[in-house]
Amino acid sequence: MSDQIAAVTKSVEDAIATAKQNLEGLVKAQQEQIEKASAKVLKGYDELTVLTKENVDALVKSGTVVAKGAEEAGKQVAAFTQSSLEKSVSNAKAVLAVKTIQELVELQSAFTKASLDAFVSESTKLQELTVKVANEALAPLNARVNATVEVLSKKPVAA
Repeated sequence: MSDQIAAVTKSVEDAIATAKQNLEGLVKAQQEQIEKASAKVLKGYDELTVLTKENVDALVKSGTVVAKGAEEAGKQVAAFTQSSLEKSVSNAKAVLAVKTIQELVELQSAFTKASLDAFVSESTKLQELTVKVANEALAPLNARVNATVEVLSKKPVAA
């Protein structure tokens, strides 16, 4: 009978040892899953942080391009205005020196034509500058939109 008790005791001890090993294995597997999930979350957070920083950098770069473009446009407008004023003063002096109505009409016609041509030319230059600045300012933003879409499209959607 003591052999039977010893066998039952051994069987119970083996069952307890097996259950303990299974429990330890289960706990270890859960810890590994938690560590993997945490690592993925942290990696995702790091990637999102980098993505956000790059987006802000692109926004700053775009703003800088716009500011420089506005400064250049301002200089261009100021130079045109100065040139127009100088031509107006010169024309006014010439008007004071005319001797006939015909001379006055010819002078005014030439001045008006030259002023209109200069205005059209300057407007074209300003429009070209505006388009150039807009394209340059949008380039870093477009690149970041494409990069963001690419990064986010690779991420699995959370349930």
